[in-house]
Amino acid sequence: MEPRNTRTRLVRTAMLLFWERGYHSTSIADVLQKAKVNSGSLYHFFPGKSDLLTAVLDLYHDGIRQMLLEPPSAGLADPIQKIFGVLGRYRRSLVETDCFYGSPMGSLALELRDPEESVRVRLAKNFDAWIDVIDDFLQRAKRRIPAEVNRRELAQFVLTVMEGGVMQARTFRDVAYFDAAVRQLRHYLGRLVRQSPARRKLPARMPRRIARRRPKS
Repeated sequence: MEPRNTRTRLVRTAMLLFWERGYHSTSIADVLQKAKVNSGSLYHFFPGKSDLLTAVLDLYHDGIRQMLLEPPSAGLADPIQKIFGVLGRYRRSLVETDCFYGSPMGSLALELRDPEESVRVRLAKNFDAWIDVIDDFLQRAKRRIPAEVNRRELAQFVLTVMEGGVMQARTFRDVAYFDAAVRQLRHYLGRLVRQSPARRKLPARMPRRIARRRPKS
């Protein structure tokens, strides 16, 4: 095995185990056994377990947009529906795992109550990257959302809905709790769109357009 491949195998194995078992419940021996790598190779790349964790968080960050957020929204033209496409991806993961699935960043952030600064910064960067994607969708829909609404804060709220919905679905072992959270978000965004100036002007224009198209008797 080439050293570069060894490092990648270690990081990807740790990523899987940290997600399945949690960071504290995964030992270095677990990673070595699963990756089929000897301890000397691991310590060549990672002096300690926290260094392995930072590499995992970097890998999540590098792939969060291309692998996690953009694919489920790729076939949707409406930027607001893209948001629900992303949330639908989390719902599928919950259903496929009988509500065992947990958001990797959310699970780690809850587990690591007082992480090292390098870990905390990387967790924040991953959340920021998630929010950036939703913020971009909202930016594309800005004419449909009232100007006084802070889109960045709204994107943060979408993340809160997702993480809270996933957490409750896992706790109750019932995807209905995730669905309820997303349903309320859909109602809220729908109200914002209906309150936007662009939407309020629309009905006044409709009759005039219809009148122009009506054939003369």
